[in-house]
Amino acid sequence: MLCSTCRTRPPVTADGRCALCARSAGAPAPHAPAFTAPQQWLRSPDTLAKTVVVLLVVVAVADLLAVAADLNVRSLFDGVLDQGFVAVEEAEADRADMFSAGAGILQMLTTAATAVAFLMWFWRVRANAEIFDASAQPMRPGWAIGGWFVPVAGLWLPRRVAGGIWVASGGTDADGTWRDVSRTPVNLWWGAWVLSLLVGRYASGKYDRAESAQEIASAASQMVVADLLDVVAAVFAVLFVRKLTRMQGERAALGPYPLGARP
Repeated sequence: MLCSTCRTRPPVTADGRCALCARSAGAPAPHAPAFTAPQQWLRSPDTLAKTVVVLLVVVAVADLLAVAADLNVRSLFDGVLDQGFVAVEEAEADRADMFSAGAGILQMLTTAATAVAFLMWFWRVRANAEIFDASAQPMRPGWAIGGWFVPVAGLWLPRRVAGGIWVASGGTDADGTWRDVSRTPVNLWWGAWVLSLLVGRYASGKYDRAESAQEIASAASQMVVADLLDVVAAVFAVLFVRKLTRMQGERAALGPYPLGARP
């Protein structure tokens, strides 16, 4: 159950409002519980954020190379004869295959490195959010890492964690009042990532199963779409990381404690 006003925090008053909404409406806020957190100090996510951004740019470059490789494969297998054969020299087909395989390996390596850096950054901002406002967190801190590895539910659980981090990092203004920050960057990042993941898995499966020239050309076209979606997801991820990191810097300047616990 959530606050009847902001639909973000758990209610603490008899009329179903959270401490922040009750305070902004002029009602006396209930006594805040003792603050507990896995750490009692804030740690800057700036360095990790810069690393993630650089790696996301590298991922986007690898994706664009993969797009070039996909287009090359499609152009080779587009000229299909009535007999089902393609007028392509073996050496040319081998070069296209090597280009495609190399681009795929580069994608895997850069994505793996980026995933490690991103999880480190995500854990850091989640730990800070626990200090900013533990009541805004819908899940325990361990889900910031574990949520990514749950089958099927991993398509939603990290988004819940990110939503709590976002609220805690941007929900307090300089005068101690509630500040509602648009969640558009969070939604764009998560929507683009899930879409690119699903389309990429579908296109990869179709490419692996392709046998005829027509099937290979069609699968290569779908791989182009998947790789371009991955570029879009990387761009939105950069915007999300930069925005949330900046929000935490601004929030940290106000002090580490939740608004409800401040005098």
